[in-house]
Amino acid sequence: MTQAIYQGFILSRQQYSSKSRRGITLCYWLVSEQGPIKVLVEDQQAVFFIPQEKHDFAKAALNKANLSANFKVVDMQHFSGAACIGCYFNDVSTLYKARTLLEPHLSIYEADIRHSDRFLMERFIKGGVWVTGDVSQKNGFILINNAKLKASPEYTPTLTSLSLDIECNGEGVLFSVGLVGNGLDTVLMIGEPQQHNQPFNIDWCFDEINLLQKLQQYINNNDPDIIVGWNVIEFDFSVLNTRAEALGITLNFGREQQSLNITTGHYTRLSLPGRSVIDGIDTLKNATYHFDNYSLANISHKVLGESKLIQANNRLSEIIRQFNEDKLSLAAYNRQDCILVNRIFTQLQLFEFAIVRTQLTGLELERMGGSVAAFTNLYLPLLHRSGYVAPNLGDHGLSFESPGGYVMESVPGLYKNILVLDFKSLYPSIMRTFCIDPLGLIKGLDSPENAIEGFNEAVFSRNEHHLPKLIKHLTHTRQKAKDTEQPMLSQAIKIIMNSLYGVLGSKGCRFYDPRLSSSITLRGHEIMQTTRKWIEKLGYDVIYGDTDSIFVKVDDQLTALSCNQIGKDLTLYINNTWSHDIKERFGLTSYLEIEFETHYSPFFMPTIRGKKTGSKKRYVGQIIKNSMPKLIFKGMETVRSDWTELAQEFQTELFKTLFSDSFNIEQLHVIIDSYTKKLHTGAFDNKLIYRKRLGQNLSDYIKNIPPHVQAIKKHKVNNPDFEVRRGQIIEYVYTLTGAEIYNTFNKFNYEIYVRKQLEPIAEMITSSIDDSHVQKELFY
Repeated sequence: MTQAIYQGFILSRQQYSSKSRRGITLCYWLVSEQGPIKVLVEDQQAVFFIPQEKHDFAKAALNKANLSANFKVVDMQHFSGAACIGCYFNDVSTLYKARTLLEPHLSIYEADIRHSDRFLMERFIKGGVWVTGDVSQKNGFILINNAKLKASPEYTPTLTSLSLDIECNGEGVLFSVGLVGNGLDTVLMIGEPQQHNQPFNIDWCFDEINLLQKLQQYINNNDPDIIVGWNVIEFDFSVLNTRAEALGITLNFGREQQSLNITTGHYTRLSLPGRSVIDGIDTLKNATYHFDNYSLANISHKVLGESKLIQANNRLSEIIRQFNEDKLSLAAYNRQDCILVNRIFTQLQLFEFAIVRTQLTGLELERMGGSVAAFTNLYLPLLHRSGYVAPNLGDHGLSFESPGGYVMESVPGLYKNILVLDFKSLYPSIMRTFCIDPLGLIKGLDSPENAIEGFNEAVFSRNEHHLPKLIKHLTHTRQKAKDTEQPMLSQAIKIIMNSLYGVLGSKGCRFYDPRLSSSITLRGHEIMQTTRKWIEKLGYDVIYGDTDSIFVKVDDQLTALSCNQIGKDLTLYINNTWSHDIKERFGLTSYLEIEFETHYSPFFMPTIRGKKTGSKKRYVGQIIKNSMPKLIFKGMETVRSDWTELAQEFQTELFKTLFSDSFNIEQLHVIIDSYTKKLHTGAFDNKLIYRKRLGQNLSDYIKNIPPHVQAIKKHKVNNPDFEVRRGQIIEYVYTLTGAEIYNTFNKFNYEIYVRKQLEPIAEMITSSIDDSHVQKELFY
């Protein structure tokens, strides 16, 4: 064996008991410039912590149960001030048994943290790593035993990826598997070989067993770092795993022929040694891309302008038909889905996002969601270095709830000039300014005489804390990312910063304490209310505010140039005033920063439907972008998936007219009359489709049957072979006999569309501008 130093990026992490019983072995697979690297760290011990005063009790109880543990004095304490001791175990199963035995009798801390994660977080390793040890060359990878690891934060890997997609029937019986990427372009299809002129390979399989065996060969021969797909963990790999178990096959998809492992609980967790499996839907959501639905068909249409080869509601039925009658078409469909996934990942830079997210948080590449886990990764090692163990859920002993963000009552109406001022990262700025931090709260309560006052009896240390420093680092890094044109890094940092309050306000986080979260939100309330008063003292009207944004009315006669100058002047005044106020009241530096975000001209704030009260989180405004007017809809029908294309088009047309310089009320009459007449002539028939996701299995809908489910059940009466599965987008319409699955032969109930789609939108506008000329009769 030789000694060398390698640089790589962690793809997977596992832990298992060593054969020698001397400890736990940690296994990390890396991607590197030299190829795959398998890293083994032997003789590790898993740990949890208990109050030191319970040492004798715990030792006696474990000895009686013949459970071996090593107790070590550690210079750490609980938030209560109680000294703690570490309980170390040579294997994970013994730790779990000890936890189960002791938990009814004493507090146990950090027992839920996997040692393979703890090992990395305590060394501040976040993806990139330097590794050295005893090196040997194996078939297809480098093995490093007795490894030592050190963080390499600057290392960014080059990843090879393979897109996988399966086709099956409603019971999960496999038909085919598509594999596209990393030089591979193949569909594995069960059936008799057929001649074809398709521009890709079809590998014909005898049966499911043959298909799964070949699939394993293809994956291992192609040897990708990443496998991607659409709902690939919850569906594709879960179905593959279920079928393999039913057929008595082990799926050795991992490197070194290691097996796939799937566990289910609150979410499906997949382990594939040597590779990462990344789901497109989860990655899109975590990168904060917003779509009305996340089906591959919809995202492909919106992002790529392309469609799947099988569309409409009977997709599963058509897949079954093609498998039985037209396997070549099914192969093309299967392959196309793989291609669409690859192109979406490339177009939206989802690989880049996953990498920088790991570099910032230390979470696995495939671990989407997980904001609580990301916070723990970032905060726990810092807390340990301050001499504290993490608390358990509810250790604070408090039962009151912290309020949400501050939302002002709106003043409905049509306005000529509205300025929107927005506090930049308000909650992180509050946390940084007022030193709001779990450790800071404990230290502040210990020494309140010079602490910073929060809310609900919270006080925070001025000097002993971690989050303000972390936020400062993230803020500077994000600005650097913007300056150097690294949009994915900037976006990932923004998401992490915005999640910090959400984590501290989540009861599922061990650091949740309502004194922390309320000290953030109530400070936000104070800041918004005070800022409003300052603006109104300057003679302006504030018509609305939401969490971190304030909407200011300025004179109708002002030009856009004058409005923009007022916006800049207001931000300068507010920032300077807050800086002075916080310095004077608290002796602190203010990191609050309000920005002039938008000038809307015109702007419309509706009333709550059927009331005179102003709406919240719903408005329409016009901006000028690239010298052209553009409508911005917030919370309105045009951005909601439960409204038809007709309603969205109708609303847009009304607002274009309402916002035009030559507007008069008769123009609304004309539009309403025109749309109503065209609707009844069938001119909008292709725009009357509702699209709704099937949230449960069809059999689970028993009492409350929503329209799209009514449509499915009605359709199945005459079409028993019609198959749908949970998660599928259902297209339905209203006909004279109620909700029905959409097809080109539907006889529409146009009056329902008038009542449900046109009338509410028109009434919202006309009632808010207080004109009595437009009446319901116009629709009939």
